[in-house]
Amino acid sequence: MEMKVMNEKVLKTLEFTKIIDRLKELAGSAIGKEKCADLRPVSDLEEIQTLQAETAAALNRIYRKGSLSFSGIHDIRASIKRLEIRSTLGMGELMHISSVLTASEHVKQYGEQSEGEAEDALSERFRLIEPLRNINREIMRCILSEDEMADDASAGLKSVRRSIKVANEKIRDQLNSIINSQDNKLILQDNLITMRDGRYCIPVKSEYKNSFSGMIHDQSSSGSTVFIEPMAVVKLNNELKELAIREQEEIEKVLEALSQMLFNETNELKYNIDTIAEFDFIFARGTLAKIMKASEPKFNDRGYLNVKRARHPLIDAKKVVPIDITLGGDFSMLVITGPNTGGKTVSLKTVGLFTLMGQAGLHIPAFDGSELSVFDEVYADIGDEQSIEQSLSTFSSHMKNTVSILKEANEKSLVLFDELGAGTDPTEGAALAMSILNFLHNRDIRVMATTHYAELKLYALSTPGVSNACCEFDVETLSPTYRLLIGIPGKSNAFAISKKLGISEEIIAMAESYIGTRDKSFEDILGGLEKNRLETESALREAEALKKEAFDLKTKWEEKQRKLDAARDRVLAEANEKAAKILQETKDYADESIRKLNKLAMSGQNMRDMELERSSLRDKLNEKNAGLGTSQVKKKKAAKTPAEVKVGDDVHVLSFDVDAKVLTLPNPKGELYVQIGAMRTQVTLKDIELIEKKEEEVPRAKTGAGSIARDKQMHISPECNIIGMRVDEAMPIVDKYIDDAYLAHLPQCTIIHGRGTGALKTAVHAHLKKLKHVKEFRLGNFGEGDQGVTIVVFKEK
Repeated sequence: MEMKVMNEKVLKTLEFTKIIDRLKELAGSAIGKEKCADLRPVSDLEEIQTLQAETAAALNRIYRKGSLSFSGIHDIRASIKRLEIRSTLGMGELMHISSVLTASEHVKQYGEQSEGEAEDALSERFRLIEPLRNINREIMRCILSEDEMADDASAGLKSVRRSIKVANEKIRDQLNSIINSQDNKLILQDNLITMRDGRYCIPVKSEYKNSFSGMIHDQSSSGSTVFIEPMAVVKLNNELKELAIREQEEIEKVLEALSQMLFNETNELKYNIDTIAEFDFIFARGTLAKIMKASEPKFNDRGYLNVKRARHPLIDAKKVVPIDITLGGDFSMLVITGPNTGGKTVSLKTVGLFTLMGQAGLHIPAFDGSELSVFDEVYADIGDEQSIEQSLSTFSSHMKNTVSILKEANEKSLVLFDELGAGTDPTEGAALAMSILNFLHNRDIRVMATTHYAELKLYALSTPGVSNACCEFDVETLSPTYRLLIGIPGKSNAFAISKKLGISEEIIAMAESYIGTRDKSFEDILGGLEKNRLETESALREAEALKKEAFDLKTKWEEKQRKLDAARDRVLAEANEKAAKILQETKDYADESIRKLNKLAMSGQNMRDMELERSSLRDKLNEKNAGLGTSQVKKKKAAKTPAEVKVGDDVHVLSFDVDAKVLTLPNPKGELYVQIGAMRTQVTLKDIELIEKKEEEVPRAKTGAGSIARDKQMHISPECNIIGMRVDEAMPIVDKYIDDAYLAHLPQCTIIHGRGTGALKTAVHAHLKKLKHVKEFRLGNFGEGDQGVTIVVFKEK
């Protein structure tokens, strides 16, 4: 069913009619274009989901099989009605039916699915198409064009046309003999044969018309020539006329026979033409979705919208800026502020147009997973609708629309206001706008409104269920970015823009003095919020970069561990195999030796031979034991107990085969965190070995400098971590750490700056180049922290 009160005005205001025009261009047939032109949004959730499923199925088939052509298909609905009353169709009508049946054949073949292929919303309709192949073949055999029937259409027609051919030849022979006769040279105007009223004639000079035997049928405009049917061919012409009548009778018989074949197939013809028209309409929707790179939106009836990376379909795809919009979740009303031409109105139109398109079964140009709500009505007061004929000002015109909206809108409506309350005194306009918004908000109506009034920003900040949004503006370039930022009120940039354009400081300062303290404080707060937002976004980007770096390192370590485990398993397997082989050989040799000893003892041989055999057996066993010894795997050292490991201890991580520093004490499960280069990771006590520190004798201090150096050496860390800091924060820390490390006589140290945006790394390298006591520096190798750390080597003192 169509939307209950959907007004045609909003379709034009939100430019839905332009989408329909694009859709009509993509349909191939006249009846398909009719369906496109009649497309309107619907408000039944189940019907919307059906329409969306059809569009999705068409788009999927277009991607898999290419487009389906519907051009050249005629509207045969009038012919079907004639068949229902048993009327005979003409050749043109039958040709049009044939074109539909041929198209039905192509459509059915296109819709065929391979075995195991999943069915979609169109599969059943494809299967039910009946191309009536036999009847179509018969029509094409009998009718060559809309005004020509084949000779072989019937035996009677073929016989008559053969007779007509013979009669024509006789007449031409007779007339040729007349015009070629020497006796008629002076009488004839031209030596040619012509037709008048379906009868063969020859041109005779007017002055000889009474002397030439025959029937006059016509004369030239000048009167100098008359066209006479010679008496010699009158009888033959009469015969030809009779044959022409018989030919028409035979044609009528063929047309009647073909029509009778279709009398009982009207239901199939109706289904075919209706289905083809519907497919033309559906595939036009699918093609439009492909062109717009659109996706199928989800629908709900809760008044919740969430469109991701939405692009207005009527703006150039190379220029449009995607926006994210949500409404109906934490807030049911959105107040958008920002500069003129900054994208506020486009944001309103995008939400309204997406709602209309989605409820009409069209996909929307947004990311997959976007969600829309079903609304019974969409109201929009957008643009300058001043009416000269009605003597209404801009404000009056907008108020007239607003009055109508306030009367008709309910909780199932979506209301869009552009510059609500504009066009009158700012104080009164702002008060009126707040009152209107509050009235709609109390009725739980979904509303989006744009404004320049600071009072509406405060209203949104202080009212539950109402949120601010703004269109971002770049003061440096004096241009909008067209990004919609939800949750942030827009800041007035009038002073900044004016100053950038050349207005003097004196005038700007005077203008600022005219602004109330409260208004200025509010703008300062907004400025602070904007600064914090930009810093937060920058920090978020850096955090994402660090997260990616940590993930990459983790992946590399896991791959290395996997290879180590595989190598260990391979070595153990080879050792076990070798040991088993040695043991088997030893057992076989021992068994053989025992048999020999028993044989010697039973035969009474002397003890010297038996001793030699035992000596040989011992040598062989010792040889095999030596072989087993070379295959033994080195045992791991005993794991340290929690009491033995302290924060700051240097340990060796067995699974990674790298050294690390302990960051936390073990938990009851024996798990603790260690620092491996720039990566912080969790290990177990069983996976680490404590690295024994060699105690070096510290010489007695003789000077203050030596005391400082020893103190530095005892407390200085071999690495400095500045991840997460800004450049201006990090550089003093790096400078002090380098001095301390050099005084502590460290041969080298590590500065951990992470990958991130590269700003910290660049600043650190630039600073190191200036220090005289730095011999060289380089980025870390694999296992040292890779690109996330810089290794600094000091000059020897």
